[in-house]
Amino acid sequence: MKSRHAAREWALRVLYAHHLSGSPIASIYEDLLGKAPRDANLQFALQLAERTVEHERDLDSHIKRRAEKWDLTRIAILDHLILRMAICEFIFFEDIPLKVSINEAIELAKKYSTEQSGRFVNGILDAVGADLGQKTAKP
Repeated sequence: MKSRHAAREWALRVLYAHHLSGSPIASIYEDLLGKAPRDANLQFALQLAERTVEHERDLDSHIKRRAEKWDLTRIAILDHLILRMAICEFIFFEDIPLKVSINEAIELAKKYSTEQSGRFVNGILDAVGADLGQKTAKP
């Protein structure tokens, strides 16, 4: 896989399939990739998907705290999954700058959801980043 951006797209596909089917992440990952060669970016995709599912309750608590006036069930499924993934990166992938995680999440939301989703995702993630004590400003 050429980039972490592509890996995030794969992770989102795996998470969406998991959401719909309830199948284990590793099983979905294998089904989607077949015999494709594994590289560092695909490993990142698998780790991101697994950690997102493993910690979804904690990740949802961050979303719920900042999605004022929004019940989690009212958030579009793809937006919800994208938010979980990005917050998972904030917490468990410390080598990724916060701004990178936010920008990637916005791009995924725009591509796979709606133009308004980008603004919604940005607002939630900026607030969660502030809650976690991470700076979102450029150095």
